[in-house]
Amino acid sequence: MALDGYTDPTLSRQAARAEFLDADTEVALARAWRDAGDTAALHRLVTAYLRLAISMAARFRRYGAPMGDLVQEASIGLMKAAEKFDPDRGVRFSTYAAWWIKASIQDYVMRNWSLVRTGSTSSQKSLFFNLRRVEARLIREAAGRGEALAGSALRQAVAADLGVPECDVEMMSGRLTGSDLSLNARQGEGEDAREWMDLLEDEAPQAAESTERRHDTERLRGWLVAALHGLNPRERFIVAERKLKDEPRTLDSLGHELGLSKERVRQLEAAAFAKMRRSLQGQGAEVRVLLS
Repeated sequence: MALDGYTDPTLSRQAARAEFLDADTEVALARAWRDAGDTAALHRLVTAYLRLAISMAARFRRYGAPMGDLVQEASIGLMKAAEKFDPDRGVRFSTYAAWWIKASIQDYVMRNWSLVRTGSTSSQKSLFFNLRRVEARLIREAAGRGEALAGSALRQAVAADLGVPECDVEMMSGRLTGSDLSLNARQGEGEDAREWMDLLEDEAPQAAESTERRHDTERLRGWLVAALHGLNPRERFIVAERKLKDEPRTLDSLGHELGLSKERVRQLEAAAFAKMRRSLQGQGAEVRVLLS
């Protein structure tokens, strides 16, 4: 019996003693909850199918999750089913609830299988729970025909059997074969053994690259300062307010401060940029390389 392996005696006894509901009683309880919000009817309906929830949870123990957690997730699925069940559709509650219970447990198992998300699409979920079983069946069938099925041919056969992309089959096969490994785990014995983290490529700029970049930045800054010094005070003020501030000033606000029209400020700004451009062009191809 599925309840034999469950360690919560209170819930196990409650599920074992629960009544067996006939179809008419199910419908009456579901309608009482749906139409009148009768919580007693809801409790009776859910309690009657606790044994179904625990039984389905027990099927997923091979994935390594604690039985108590599996039962909790199964119970959540059962309550969702009771909340959404429509008694007027002519379907038994157990049939409807089984789908919600299974979905809730599967979602929990996939979330906790690995620190890395195992899968999110329907095809990946199907592969997670069926890949090994389908592979074993296909290999047995091929052996019965005197054939050997492995590698790419096996992946193609699994993809066709489950109706999923072959790339998903390859990805899930790798995820199920490996396991989580700490980057701080040592590759060998002894204090001198390297950690796996030591094999990660350092994406930070190398010393030579940082030095070159810093040198180029300083040269560009010097050229820009020299170009700014070639402007008159009013042009320099406009450029600074328009381009060197975290919140650039508008042409209108500058015109109001300088006693000029918006169009005149724009003309002065354009003239200042033209002067700076000529100053920078004097550096020749070198500045174009640094700015590229």
